[in-house]
Amino acid sequence: MSKYTMCRNRLFTGAATLLIAGAMHPAFAADYPAKPITFINPYAAGGPADILARIVAKQMSDELGQSIIIQSKPGGGASIGAEYVARAKPDGYTVLFGTAAAHIVTPLMQKVQYDGIKDFTFVGMVGNIPNVLTVAADTNLKSVDELISDSKKNPEKYSYASAGNGSSPHLTGENFKQKTQAKLLHVPYKGAAPASTDLAGGLVKVGFLNLPAVLPFIKEGKLHALAIAANKRSPALPDVPTMDELGYDGFKGSSWYSMAVPANTPKEVVDTLYAALKKVSENPETVKLYEKQGVEAFLMDSKAASEFVAQDRERIEKLLKAANITNK
Repeated sequence: MSKYTMCRNRLFTGAATLLIAGAMHPAFAADYPAKPITFINPYAAGGPADILARIVAKQMSDELGQSIIIQSKPGGGASIGAEYVARAKPDGYTVLFGTAAAHIVTPLMQKVQYDGIKDFTFVGMVGNIPNVLTVAADTNLKSVDELISDSKKNPEKYSYASAGNGSSPHLTGENFKQKTQAKLLHVPYKGAAPASTDLAGGLVKVGFLNLPAVLPFIKEGKLHALAIAANKRSPALPDVPTMDELGYDGFKGSSWYSMAVPANTPKEVVDTLYAALKKVSENPETVKLYEKQGVEAFLMDSKAASEFVAQDRERIEKLLKAANITNK
């Protein structure tokens, strides 16, 4: 066989392969999902991300006709779970239940092996959870003013727990310190679940954690909620004032939660996931479950979510510089 014939055959085979692959793509998307889907939680099990992911997964599973598995991959400021998804096959079966830490803060603060925005396609936004300023019951603190005053008198007395370096509770805590001059030592954890457990046990005295993580301990009397860092009071804690109400105007702190898949995931797959998420989010039962956990609905489609994350990156980058927050 001549070299010309061999080359022509290779070209024909390659072209045929591309044509077949192109023909298979719509069929693949139409069959989605044909097997269980995995939601990756980049924080410790039992925390706000895990709780919210399970609420959404249970109902999306019914909509999609496939089971959804929640898998926790904590650590690295949410970068371990995020990188796992970024490197996964772009077929819609591995989904990141992400936050600003995974997509924005950690990539800004330290060297990671993924791009928090370019390596993902956002399915949509899911919810927003306010942070609540809580103190261990044994502190006997009854107000935000008391905490600030006592921390200034005793600079080494108080430490505050966060869900990790770069997490929303971390940023909220540092912002609080900057605005009030309170003396608090940051103690990062691998998620809100272990952080809230140590906070309730008195190992750390202060927290700016997401509401679902501390709500059970507040109800048990192990933690005292001093204020909500949100625009309005939470239905889950109607007696707890906002920071604005207490005179700390404009002080906000919350965590948004999104669903994202690896970049280059077929649009049909992304659309299928979002359609299920939208239907679930608009279900009155979901709204009730959200309110019970202090979650605010924050639904956005893929395009709107991508634009929001890009804008939030600019906001957070300015905040990090202003608060002089760097990787520790």
